[in-house]
Amino acid sequence: MNVYDFFRRFSYVLISGMATMGGALPFLFFAHRKLGDRAIDALMGFAAGIMLAISAFSLTVPSIETGGIIRFTVGFFLGGVVASLADRFSPHEHLLKGHEGPDAKRLRGAWLFLITMAIHNLPEGMAVGVSSDTPHAFSVAMAIGFQNIPEGAATIAALVAAKYKKGKAIFLTFLTGVLEILGGLIGIMLTLISQKMLPYLLALAAGAMVYVVSDEVIPETHSKGNEFLATWSILAGFLAMAIFDVALG
Repeated sequence: MNVYDFFRRFSYVLISGMATMGGALPFLFFAHRKLGDRAIDALMGFAAGIMLAISAFSLTVPSIETGGIIRFTVGFFLGGVVASLADRFSPHEHLLKGHEGPDAKRLRGAWLFLITMAIHNLPEGMAVGVSSDTPHAFSVAMAIGFQNIPEGAATIAALVAAKYKKGKAIFLTFLTGVLEILGGLIGIMLTLISQKMLPYLLALAAGAMVYVVSDEVIPETHSKGNEFLATWSILAGFLAMAIFDVALG
């Protein structure tokens, strides 16, 4: 891969990662600072629906097409295992339901939050990086960037509601985008090692994203009594991504 190809692929990662700020800054400066649990659950549910659709259409399908069902199964299972281990052994703090993991209370809230977003965003970034060498590169980058907009708004709203100062809330939200870019770079580097790894890596990213949505996002959006709204938001996000994927061919 030449320098041009690397920066082309990296541009997908950069755009999708920084889209988080596209949702955060307008909310912070042009909207009312108080965003209730219902709105946060709806935004996160919509983002979760997009993540599920990306996993199905843009990661699962090309993984099976390029490597077959066995390689997909191995990679998908491994993605779930990696995400599960990170969730089990990393102390972290959810936006709504609070602390989770070993010795969580010994760490400051900001670090717990960053660990949480690493578990959440690294698989997203990796999906963009891995798929950047496939025909689905543009659609995956745009779709994850699109879902990062409501996710960014929900993130900064939850931080403000948790009494974080404006500057710190902006900085932490920005770092969530940086973590996604880091995941994208990891994905690009892994595909450079060997193209034979591509179907495994696509499946791994899909498995990790499905695990994160199932274990982290959905339970959190259902923890404040907004299950009906969150569920329909997930359906709306999935449908929006499906239409977006078809429109982009």
